[in-house]
Amino acid sequence: MNISKIYIASDHAGYEAKMQVKSILENMGVLVIDLGTDNAKNSVDYPDFAALVANSIKSNDEFGVLICGSGIGISIAANRFSHIRCALCHNSTLARLSREHNDANVLCFGARVVGAEVIKDMVEVFFTTEFSGGRHQKRVEKLGVCQCS
Repeated sequence: MNISKIYIASDHAGYEAKMQVKSILENMGVLVIDLGTDNAKNSVDYPDFAALVANSIKSNDEFGVLICGSGIGISIAANRFSHIRCALCHNSTLARLSREHNDANVLCFGARVVGAEVIKDMVEVFFTTEFSGGRHQKRVEKLGVCQCS
């Protein structure tokens, strides 16, 4: 996969996990842009950090990582942006499928839900798995369009 850069952000609950992910990605040779937060002590609002990552992603070769305590709130906030396909993952299988079937461009997880080894596996799998296209392409195209009746 040809990735030019990865934006990363977390709230205070995800700070330590964010630092771990940065290290993993840098060891993979990826340019990582850290959009905050800068510590685990000061409480911050996860929607603000989801917006920072979503607004930074401008092209198909840019990706993101978002982390909060559970992963739920920050993934909901990110998916409010039409060009974001944020996948809340709990293991490497979900990380792989989110890329293969859904062309996810943001990996999300809960720092209070998964451990260090699972984080490492998810990051490596997510950022080395290609979108398979084919029958999945038309479904992904529908994700950015309002399906209201």
